Amino acid sequence: MGYEFQVTVDSEKPHEQAKWWARTLGWQVEPSDGDFIRGLVEAGHAKQEDTEVFEGNLVWKIGAAIVDPEKPGSPRVLFQLVPESKTVKNRLHFDIRVGDQRETVAQELVAAGASISYRGQVGPSTWITMADPEGNEFCVS
Repeated sequence: MGYEFQVTVDSEKPHEQAKWWARTLGWQVEPSDGDFIRGLVEAGHAKQEDTEVFEGNLVWKIGAAIVDPEKPGSPRVLFQLVPESKTVKNRLHFDIRVGDQRETVAQELVAAGASISYRGQVGPSTWITMADPEGNEFCVS
């Protein structure tokens, strides 16, 4: 029997990263229940400094997750707050498979804050290596 898993990405601004990646993948950010969070703070089970307001909503400061709304139960991606900036190449990255729309999608992502790092091809496989707004590498293939 296999295990369920999520992918966790270290981030300086997890809520912004979750929003960017949700838009990029056509996924959605998991909703935050501000009333629930506020109740935990008021009851002393959490601290106000554990929270922040993002786009008018009270959220946990530590992170935000995204999910594929069309595939319930599929792995989620959690963007987790870390104090340091990214400094080295990722050992794991996302490959976004878009086929012949590769160049169009890459340009749309550049307009949304990504950057192009490299264009590659091996045999029939062609890809564009990019970086998200925090510098995390990913490929569009």
